[in-house]
Amino acid sequence: MYIYDEYDQRIVEDRVKQFRDQTRRFLAGELSENEFLPLRLQNGLYVQRYAPMLRIAVPYGVLSAERLRKLAFIARTYDKGYAHLTTRQNVQFNWPALEDVPDILAHLAEVQMHAIQTSGNCIRNTTTDQFAGVAADELVDPRPWCEIIRQWSTFHPEFAYLPRKFKIAVNGASEDRAAIGVHDIGLNVVQNAAGEIGFRVLVGGGLGRTPIIGAEINPFLPWQHLLTYLDAVLRVYNRYGRRDNKYKARIKILVKALTPEVFADKVAAEWAHSKDGPATLTDAEVARISQHFVLPAYEQLEGDDADYLAKRDTDKGFNNWALRNLHSHKVAGYAAVTLSLKPTAVAPGDISADQLEAAADLADRYSFGEIRASHNQNLILPHVRQADLFTLWQEAREHGFATPNIGLLTDMICCPGGDFCALANAKSIPIAEAIQRAFDDLDYLHDIGDIDVNISGCMNACGHHHVGHIGILGVDKKGQEFYQVSLGGSSGRNAAIGQILGPSFAAEQMPEVIQRIIDVYLEQRTAEELFIDTYQRVGIAPFKERVYATNH
Repeated sequence: MYIYDEYDQRIVEDRVKQFRDQTRRFLAGELSENEFLPLRLQNGLYVQRYAPMLRIAVPYGVLSAERLRKLAFIARTYDKGYAHLTTRQNVQFNWPALEDVPDILAHLAEVQMHAIQTSGNCIRNTTTDQFAGVAADELVDPRPWCEIIRQWSTFHPEFAYLPRKFKIAVNGASEDRAAIGVHDIGLNVVQNAAGEIGFRVLVGGGLGRTPIIGAEINPFLPWQHLLTYLDAVLRVYNRYGRRDNKYKARIKILVKALTPEVFADKVAAEWAHSKDGPATLTDAEVARISQHFVLPAYEQLEGDDADYLAKRDTDKGFNNWALRNLHSHKVAGYAAVTLSLKPTAVAPGDISADQLEAAADLADRYSFGEIRASHNQNLILPHVRQADLFTLWQEAREHGFATPNIGLLTDMICCPGGDFCALANAKSIPIAEAIQRAFDDLDYLHDIGDIDVNISGCMNACGHHHVGHIGILGVDKKGQEFYQVSLGGSSGRNAAIGQILGPSFAAEQMPEVIQRIIDVYLEQRTAEELFIDTYQRVGIAPFKERVYATNH
């Protein structure tokens, strides 16, 4: 985990002082709403439907027990006792009072956290695989590269006022758990024939009103030129991106308008001016950053723990949890553990102050004090001995973390929707709960197998509905909340945008709609197929026929 030096700490503390004075002047009537707007956005502060919302940066999803306890303190003191994990691996508070936000930021600075660049038309939080550094399928740990990007992008004067917000994701494993295909820039670590490390660069991905999968503009970028090339991409975007229409201002619109080939040529021409300039990375600089991401002092174990395997054989509940909530680790005798934040009747991604403290305690006892936030709105303990897993499972159950549903239908991604967001057309959370209740049978869920259900309350797609195997979008029909369903989306290695099933549905119809979709899958699948495989083989027609047979 990157640790601030004196310079880093002073920058964050100075920003808190600056925003405290800006807030004072706004509350005193010395700044207008329009003058205060960009200032609060630069500090992660939104105005939602009922109260301000403060978004806290969690760089590439890495947290510590100390930081979780600070978030728990803030939730109790300044909010309604809980926080929310986002698909950008950040943390949001939905109920802070405006006058308290400077104090909240001051508390965050005490544990090297902030809300800088979590909003506004700037480079946002860089995200990556929640299993970075420990995944068995990893080529390179992406966290040092994420940190290099974070340091480059934070307070970058040239990119503080881009045409629109800008998001970067990095993947270092064979499986893409960072959804790089739907980011403004997606970076995949690759190795060439000579064994050298570099990046495959995708540009122009994104969801929202115009969902697009990113286009490859560079198949192999040598690591030394990561920042100079990113500079070139952002400069081309800053120069040619539209500023007259925010709905057409994202880089994906520019790439599509120019074509990826022309955009790549413009980047290459821009890059030629700075390719070997001061921003060229050196072995020494990468080593400086990488020293913060050394693996902890693991015990030298010789393989799977015998007692752990025996307990899996004799305890069905533990085995079900191990099947879904454990991820293979690159170190023998260890596992990465996902703490599910998706029990039925809890808004996906919500976590109480008590749970934040409990998770901190679990991290201290079992995972060297480290914990991660995932794109899927769960928490991960990345360094757990197999010998501790049974005890950890028992403790996780006590705190509501042990639902064995990771990757299953009820482990859905869901934005806060109309219950909080002023932009939403419809509520998301009640739809998620209704579907969870309809599928509240673990044996049935395990039989269905891996499936991604993503829910968004509006076209901004904060719930990533376009890339859900089943995507649900809240829409407004003459003042009524309805829900449009899409099928076949994917955020992984072969990213795809889902196809709209047909006319939208009323809220009370949604559990039955999902059931009919699942019924078709179970009838059509072969023994080895997951939902997405069956969909890709049979297409949308049988699903559409079943769903609309008696609904309309």
